[in-house]
Amino acid sequence: MSNNSNLFLSIGKPIKDEYGRTIGKVASFALTPNGKFDAVFIEFNNGQLSKQPMEHLKFNGAEVTFISKITSQANILCDQIPLIWRKNQALKDLAGKNKISPDLYQELHNSFEGVLNQLKKDAQVITDEAAVEIADCEEEIKTLSYAVVNLELEHEIGQVNEEAYKYAFAMLQDTLKRATAEKSALELTRSKLSNILLGDTLPTQKTKTVVESTNEANELPEPPVVVYVKEIGKAGI
Repeated sequence: MSNNSNLFLSIGKPIKDEYGRTIGKVASFALTPNGKFDAVFIEFNNGQLSKQPMEHLKFNGAEVTFISKITSQANILCDQIPLIWRKNQALKDLAGKNKISPDLYQELHNSFEGVLNQLKKDAQVITDEAAVEIADCEEEIKTLSYAVVNLELEHEIGQVNEEAYKYAFAMLQDTLKRATAEKSALELTRSKLSNILLGDTLPTQKTKTVVESTNEANELPEPPVVVYVKEIGKAGI
């Protein structure tokens, strides 16, 4: 509780998203009767007050970072799907060794399959949402690129003085870098989820996990998950 109490020091502090953009500030916290931090109230830059789960924020001293729904949900799914898959495979192994009764196996197997199917549906939803966000980033990058070109043209013909040009160019470049970083992160998230879903249909393929396995998972069969990390370079103007 002594560590959690330090969170009150973040009230009024700015909140940045994962890419460095200031999106609002901490307004207050919601606590359970036993003093556990349950949620945080955020005043966004548009004046809207919103209650967000604690897991959507990362506190590092005076720095407060807002973790998007896509990122937080994807992290959970990338952990849970391989774990449930391993448990289901381990259950099949136990049944094959006659260590559990057929009736108990079927009951547990149906339970694991139900959970796994729901997680896969959730993963598909997040994948689709990531695709929409990627398209928005691409449109933003395109718009910013046009803005830089037009700035260069007006500066070249003397319509924009040197001081204004340097300020505007730095601002556009900074925004462009953030948009590119966001697009790269979203593409990586979509790739992880897509390959988990693809790997689940290829049980004979030798692959590696998306996230680090828990101690329990390490003792179970490796799931068929493939990760392709795509490196996105800096955007050129």
